[in-house]
Amino acid sequence: MPRGRPFKRRLRRLVTALAAALAVPLAMTAAGGTPAHAAGIQCSVDYTTNDWGGGFTANAKITNLGDTAISGWTLTYSYAGNQTLQSGWNGDWSQSGKNVTVKSLDWNKTIAAGGNVTPSANFGYSGTNTAPTAFAVNGTVCGGAHQPPLPVLTSPAAGATYTAGADIPLAATAVAADGATISKVEFYSDDVLLGTDTTAPYTFDWPSLTAGDYSVYAKAYDSLGASGESTPVGLHVVAGPSIVATPAQVSVQQGGTGTFAVQLSSAPTSAVTVAVARTAGNTGLSVSSGASLTFTPSNWSTAQHVTLAADAGGTGQATFTATAAGYLKATVTATEIGATSDYDARFLSLYGKITDPADGYFSPQGIPYHSVETLIVEAPDYGHETTSEAYSYMIWLQAMYGQVTQDWSKFNAAWATMEKYMIPTHADQPTNSFYNAASPATYAPEHDLPSDYPSKLDGSVPVGQDPIAGELKSAYGTDDIYGMHWLEDVDNVYGYGDTPGGGCEAGPTASGPSYINTFQRGSQESVWETVPQPTCDDFKYGGKNGYLDLFTGDSSYSTQWKYTDAPDADARAIQAAYWADTWAQEQGKEADVKATVAKAGEMGDYLRYSFFDKYFKKIGNCTSPTSCPAGSGKNSEHYLLSWYYAWGGSTGSGGGWAWRIGDGASHFGYQNPLAAYALTTDPNMAPKSATGKQDWTTSLGRQLEFYQWLQSDEGAIAGGATNSWDGAYAQPPAGTPTFYGMAYDWEPVYHDPPSNQWFGMQAWSMERVAEYYQQTGDARAKAVLAKWVGWAMSQTTIKADGTFSIPSDLAWSGAPDTWDPSKPGSNAGLHVTVTSYGNDLGVTAAYAKTLAYYAAKSGDTAAQAESKALLDGMWNNYQDPLGIAAPETRADYSRFSDPVYVPSGWTGTMPNGDKIDSSSTFLELRSFYKNDPNWSKVADYLNGGAVPTFTYHRFWAEADIAMAMGTYALLFEE
Repeated sequence: MPRGRPFKRRLRRLVTALAAALAVPLAMTAAGGTPAHAAGIQCSVDYTTNDWGGGFTANAKITNLGDTAISGWTLTYSYAGNQTLQSGWNGDWSQSGKNVTVKSLDWNKTIAAGGNVTPSANFGYSGTNTAPTAFAVNGTVCGGAHQPPLPVLTSPAAGATYTAGADIPLAATAVAADGATISKVEFYSDDVLLGTDTTAPYTFDWPSLTAGDYSVYAKAYDSLGASGESTPVGLHVVAGPSIVATPAQVSVQQGGTGTFAVQLSSAPTSAVTVAVARTAGNTGLSVSSGASLTFTPSNWSTAQHVTLAADAGGTGQATFTATAAGYLKATVTATEIGATSDYDARFLSLYGKITDPADGYFSPQGIPYHSVETLIVEAPDYGHETTSEAYSYMIWLQAMYGQVTQDWSKFNAAWATMEKYMIPTHADQPTNSFYNAASPATYAPEHDLPSDYPSKLDGSVPVGQDPIAGELKSAYGTDDIYGMHWLEDVDNVYGYGDTPGGGCEAGPTASGPSYINTFQRGSQESVWETVPQPTCDDFKYGGKNGYLDLFTGDSSYSTQWKYTDAPDADARAIQAAYWADTWAQEQGKEADVKATVAKAGEMGDYLRYSFFDKYFKKIGNCTSPTSCPAGSGKNSEHYLLSWYYAWGGSTGSGGGWAWRIGDGASHFGYQNPLAAYALTTDPNMAPKSATGKQDWTTSLGRQLEFYQWLQSDEGAIAGGATNSWDGAYAQPPAGTPTFYGMAYDWEPVYHDPPSNQWFGMQAWSMERVAEYYQQTGDARAKAVLAKWVGWAMSQTTIKADGTFSIPSDLAWSGAPDTWDPSKPGSNAGLHVTVTSYGNDLGVTAAYAKTLAYYAAKSGDTAAQAESKALLDGMWNNYQDPLGIAAPETRADYSRFSDPVYVPSGWTGTMPNGDKIDSSSTFLELRSFYKNDPNWSKVADYLNGGAVPTFTYHRFWAEADIAMAMGTYALLFEE
């Protein structure tokens, strides 16, 4: 019976694709061999490629920079290597030796002033593909592209509030570069065009809005076709005449004061008196001025201030309410914090931005988006997807909020949202009762390249027994899995409509969220090569077998459901629950979180599936699929958090079946000793199964050994280990070191980019070690941390203005010693090199927390000082209206045109009608991107323009920055 395969786990970060944007104004020899010139032409040619090795697509964007049209054009340039023309389009391409000529066609021969055309062609080559250095149009040497225009939204102000039905004035300024002029400014709400103005001052009155929260921005175009977007601004529209109080969250230090502003949403006909008073909560907070405010028809929109005073010894929250006859009330939550809790104040300030509905971090259902911005391609291939990772950060953020404010309702609500939308219900995994623990799944080998798929199922390869299915059912009374699926299309942009609760392929009309999958085809499959698929495939979309025959080869296919769990995200949710329980107990509020914390224990029980080899084969000494013996009992358990576990089953009428798999590949970056410690020591989250606590106890020790085994001579942690070399139980290379029989792999699971290239893996994982050390004082953790902290600090630069650089990309050489727990090796031959540096702010937050937790327990004052400097540098240099963020150039967006492998002859359609066939590209499977407000920046880049720059507000990063501030307050200010 056909069984599904796991969907490969996400990439944390994408490799930067190389894209040449060369347009050097040098002397040019035309195709005929003599210099040629034509008076009056002003032009730029911007050259980009999509190179797949041995071949590439060249795009040459020609822009007319002159005042008159070019009628008929001929582009000439030369290659330095053996690049050979294969086929071309949008022009008549020819090649003579190294010289290339492109002539206009009838339909594109005229390039209007300020206009452009982009001829493209495919070439083959061997060796080095060096980009050409000079271009000419009709014999005139051309230059490069110019910078895009810069718009700034001047109205409304961030957080402004209006009354429903009122017109909202939008206004912007815009400037152009390189002598260009602004041709128009558009105003948007999310991706909806509201209006356009072609003359300065650029304005638009947005009429008759209904109540709700909105995000608006301006987009400017210049006379040369370039465009740029302003920073988005959030605003509120209320149902009727209302009192407006900002900010909604205020922190007040003991013995100090805090303020918030009050105004009206619309002009009154006569004077209105607003009363402000504490209506609930901490009696140590009171109104010291502004208890009565008067607004008139002339000053209704001028903010008046309320001052709150805090007593000398209290903590906790209070609610202050502003009321007036005939007006909707406004409430402000004030939190009294310690007298020196500057970093708690920062936490609450950033928390307020993240949770403000107008700022766009959450869907209407309260689901955290991957990012506020929609045009972003990382592991999630769209900004309004989300991951189990984002849910875990939401739970952790709300745990920290409870620690600061003593309000645990938001922590409980966060877990409930995750449970509702990211843990499949029984209706979503309906046939688990058919699962046979003696035969968990049918073997299919993994391959390196997407083009090696589909992978044939092979029932002749022995698989082991699942030793925990029975005890989980006995403990929880169900066959269903209590774990998060990893990826969700929150707005149902793809249109599968796999809605939580059983909406199998409900289609584009479903409102969302919708479960989806992407990765599934080998270690070289980057996000740019993925085919998005539904989690419940009933053959409604895709080809004749839905999407199944793109991935597995079988004689027949059945409709089915399948999910993949990201163990690091589930472990992070457990980690957050542990802190919630710890902090609530310190406040005497253990009962407030006890029920939620118990669910974290249940999640941990099921998370043990990540401890097992993929097909439950015996750990150690696997050299082929058939010689690697089937496991029995716990001998298929490696006790490490692996890259995924997955489960699935049938949906059709052809008979019931279900499958489950673990994973034999483990990355150090996924380990979480604090979660293991929590599940073995916190009675409120103790696993209920017969062997759950025992397994996590073993795992805690095994994880700490794993870090020690993988620590390089310098201090950084190398990749990981696998029980299935090449994903097919192959023979590892001779001399490969082992860890309890598992082979060392410096880049476990994925290679595009290498999975241990990004410094973020270091910071994320070592923070968990530091939290565990701070709680326990374990000498094993301290030894690993001391060496890692010394290395990381030696690679960190903090400048006089507070800006900084931290490691970004790493390169590895050598290997660890084979692990001997009685006599660990020194790993003198395992080395790391930092190959690039940057200022990734989310990673910086995790790094600063690592230093803080380590310093708090060890007394290392240098680590504490560096943690503080990093936090202060972020706070003082990178704030914007939505949070803390820095601009990013995305050269990898050249890969929007990357081909996506689909076998020859395979055809199908996406829910929106996008075709799927052997010529499909990443973009052609996601045509919705062409409607994104930011698409023009990418389109211009693909046509030869400048590398686009974006400022992204990723939920996980903003949450981690906020928590880093709260952590520093907790450890050093209280």
